[in-house]
Amino acid sequence: MDFPTRRNGNEGKIEMKKFKNLVIGGIQSKIFNLILFMALLLGVAAIPVVNWYSGMLSDLTEKTGRRQQESMAGMTGSVIDGIIRSNMDRITERDSQLADQMFRSLETRVRVMSGYAESFFHQEEGAEETAWAGPDPSTDGVLCAKFLLAEGTDPQAPETARKIGALARMSDVLVELCEFFGSSNCYIGTPEGVTLMVDALASSWVEPDGRIQAYDARTRGWYQQAAEAGERIFTDIYLDNTTGSMCVTCAVPLYGPDGALQAVAAADLFLDAMQAAVAKTGEEGGYLVVINQNGHVVMSSRESGILAVQLGADAKDLRTTNHTELATLLRDATSRKTSVRLMELEGKQVYAMGVPMKTLGWILLTVFDAEVAEKPIRALEENYEAIQSEAVTTYQAKSAKSRLVIQVLMIGILLLVLAGAVILGKRIVNPLNLIVKRISELGEGNLEFKMEDSYRTGDEVEMLAESFADISHKTVEYVEEVKRVTAEKERIGTELQMANLIQSSMLPHIFPAFPERQEFDLYASMDPAREVGGDFYDFFLVDRDHLCMIIADVSGKGIPAALFMMISKVILQSCAMLGQTAEEILNKTNEALCTNNQAEMFVTVWLGILEISTGKMIAANAGHEFPALKRAGGRFELYKDRHGFIIGGMSGMKYHSYELQLQPGDQLFVYTDGVPEATNAEEMLFGTDRMLEALNQQDEANPEKLLKNVRGAVDAFVQDAEQFDDLTMLSLTYKGPQG
Repeated sequence: MDFPTRRNGNEGKIEMKKFKNLVIGGIQSKIFNLILFMALLLGVAAIPVVNWYSGMLSDLTEKTGRRQQESMAGMTGSVIDGIIRSNMDRITERDSQLADQMFRSLETRVRVMSGYAESFFHQEEGAEETAWAGPDPSTDGVLCAKFLLAEGTDPQAPETARKIGALARMSDVLVELCEFFGSSNCYIGTPEGVTLMVDALASSWVEPDGRIQAYDARTRGWYQQAAEAGERIFTDIYLDNTTGSMCVTCAVPLYGPDGALQAVAAADLFLDAMQAAVAKTGEEGGYLVVINQNGHVVMSSRESGILAVQLGADAKDLRTTNHTELATLLRDATSRKTSVRLMELEGKQVYAMGVPMKTLGWILLTVFDAEVAEKPIRALEENYEAIQSEAVTTYQAKSAKSRLVIQVLMIGILLLVLAGAVILGKRIVNPLNLIVKRISELGEGNLEFKMEDSYRTGDEVEMLAESFADISHKTVEYVEEVKRVTAEKERIGTELQMANLIQSSMLPHIFPAFPERQEFDLYASMDPAREVGGDFYDFFLVDRDHLCMIIADVSGKGIPAALFMMISKVILQSCAMLGQTAEEILNKTNEALCTNNQAEMFVTVWLGILEISTGKMIAANAGHEFPALKRAGGRFELYKDRHGFIIGGMSGMKYHSYELQLQPGDQLFVYTDGVPEATNAEEMLFGTDRMLEALNQQDEANPEKLLKNVRGAVDAFVQDAEQFDDLTMLSLTYKGPQG
């Protein structure tokens, strides 16, 4: 039989002889020779080796047993030590994170509440007319808002009445916040002696004779600590007067524009579940201890000793005690998670580690008794000695029988291997030869290698053939798929270009926009992050003396945001052209977008209507960025206007406008969050400070130049980083009435 081959680029032949079913000189012959040699070698060497090895194993088993017994205690101790350290590290880290998460959630709740309170305190309209009431015992068990007054507080006093009105208007918001966060209470106290309380314990504030208890938040520790610190604080653990439960209070002070204290917002976190969990950890040699920022034990399952709960004047700072190792560990745990350390504590060897709870500055300490960890070692030593003695006796008895069985099996295996070598060699070689032949027949007109019954050997040969068949079939499919995908990408690219063109054409893009009007100069731009975006701007004359300007940012990106943007733009413009006020435009637009808003999308909007003849602008802000304002001869600064809720987020919201008087030479700049939130490769934000610096780069820059300066500054900051959000800007220069 001749087998084709290629050597050094020249066609040649390998001469092989065939003797019955055995091919001499091919792979089949080599497999047979290799297996024959290995079988003979195994047969000659295995039998005496097995006899020698069996005797050696008997002696080795006895010696090894003694050595294992001697080293087992040390090895097992090391393993258990490692397990304890690993488990303590994992469990302590997990428990610390869970506890710290509760306090971070409490802080988030209070900050959200203080943000709403600050917004309501700045809304003056209708504050004194809003109804308010004290505790109603009939509402027990239901979260509701109630007012509590300090002794001598006059609710009719002007400032007190204003605060009560503002708090009354946010009562429903606080109740919804408590329900959203799953909180049992929250409250706000003012310097005038007024407290707005949200809880489900109305009757606890009413005396048996029906009188409402006087409550003065100004005398409470949470109020005084927050007012003195001027920032967010957490109190120490204390017993709640109403429920008698252990709790911690988070409080945040609120300040007015003049820097005076407006109120203090606070909420409680009850620690009964945490205390119960800590108390249960005193079983099986391990327990948890919670230490506050002063080094005092505030939670522990220990009833006595240095790690028992320490409250009051007798509490000691464990970071400065004579227990040097413990004090060092606690000092280290103040700023970072420590390693598991073996130390002596009250006459016992213990494992200990500490993890900081960063929100409060507390420490979670885990302790495990080393003596308890050694009990399994002693029990294991006793069991091992008995098992080892029985195993040696059994092994020696069966070893003799095994040697005889092995000798017989080796002779039988030798014969079977020789027969299998012949069969295996033929089974491997024949399908491989056929595969080589079929592959050599492939060409440009026939790229597909197909399976044949001869290849189905049930082993790697069949897998090889299937791989060739699969590769060739996928190659043909891939060529067709490349053609189809290329055509599809071209179609999608064309449609996206058309969508971009349609969206761009909907926005005013011809500048100067009103060349016949000399009273103002206006310029705007929108650069989407994708082919189409969710930002938009608009400006149009409502009549000869009123110019409406709009800038908005739709949630999300791409085509869905673009569709929602078009709807929002049309509704805003339609309402504005009806001659409605800024707040009426936002109110009606919100109601229209909330109807059947199944996609739950929303849009932030800044809208201003300029009376051209006087420079008076009436504007409203629905959750949008602060505008930047430059007075004539001055510099651009953020104008922190009053914000309303986002458009499309909640039906029934009411929006309020404000007045801004522009003088000749004043400039206004509005934008979307894509400008301050532009991010470079180091994950740094562009920010409003850099934006203002770009705006103030040229004193006499017109609106078009202002926008180009800002865009240039953003590009220089971001460099090669990907643009993640739309960049939309609008600028107005008011020149005043023209004679």
